[in-house]
Amino acid sequence: MNIAEKYVDGLKKAYYEVGGKEQWDDFENVMHGASKEDMEKLQALYPDIPESLLQLLELVDGTYWREYGGEKVAFYFLGSDVEEYPYYLLSAQQMIKNKDKFQSWGDYLIDRDFDDVPVDEGIIDDIDSLCWLHFSDCMNNGGTSQLFIDFSPSEKGKKGQIVRFLHDPDELIVIAESFDAYLQMLMENEYEFITDETVEEWD
Repeated sequence: MNIAEKYVDGLKKAYYEVGGKEQWDDFENVMHGASKEDMEKLQALYPDIPESLLQLLELVDGTYWREYGGEKVAFYFLGSDVEEYPYYLLSAQQMIKNKDKFQSWGDYLIDRDFDDVPVDEGIIDDIDSLCWLHFSDCMNNGGTSQLFIDFSPSEKGKKGQIVRFLHDPDELIVIAESFDAYLQMLMENEYEFITDETVEEWD
């Protein structure tokens, strides 16, 4: 069992434990992996994409208003270092569509325009050299927080590190040194972003 399979298996158990069996089963019945064509396009855009993310997309091609069998699904699937705050997994097509989108609005962060806005020193300060894969939006449709894989770190960062943007108050922080480490963090934290309250939202 690879780390993506272990992650999904543990997530299922977490949903079951907080009374979300019906929601998980409904999702599991419709979900499927990304198409070969979309996976190839994604890999062409991001040659260094981690194997664990590809493995995850082979199981689930997104949970963020993703249409499966004519039904649009919005399903909490990921978390971050923000306690009890759930995120969606973007589909391969959404990841492709969002390439370079951060550059259109995030220059004030990369350029360190404001002294009171924390930006991790592992993040580069050159917006034109930025290469990020946007893979997740928070439960607030990404308006409060987004997650990225950073393929263009500063000398103090690590290629493939996971960056978390948080809005109001704004900050840009490295939360894991790799996608594998990110999934491991969520598992070690026992999927604390899945609670009875988040499950009740769907009732």
